[in-house]
Amino acid sequence: MGCAGSSQSKADGTVKKIRKPKPWKHPQPITKTQLIQLRDEFWDTAPHYGGRKEIWDALRAAAEADLSLAQAIVDSAGVIVQSSDLTVCYDERGAKYELPKYVLSEPTNLIRES
Repeated sequence: MGCAGSSQSKADGTVKKIRKPKPWKHPQPITKTQLIQLRDEFWDTAPHYGGRKEIWDALRAAAEADLSLAQAIVDSAGVIVQSSDLTVCYDERGAKYELPKYVLSEPTNLIRES
């Protein structure tokens, strides 16, 4: 017999909970504007690396949401979370989706613009 929701579960039957990425540092200090530009460039080009556009759209929505909403988004989209910080995910067909830390959180050396 099949198990409902098994595609979103690990082998032991538990769903991997999303958490914030660990603090990280960009190679050079960057401004919020530069960070937004990096993020936009990534999301504009991400579907060209493979996978399904609707999964990329769900991952973007999850990356930009708070943790509880992000969890609901990936669960409803059928995303299989390999790394709990969302840096590595799969869809139900086995396509891999890798997200850079800069789309998931701000670096510790972000320059605050006045």
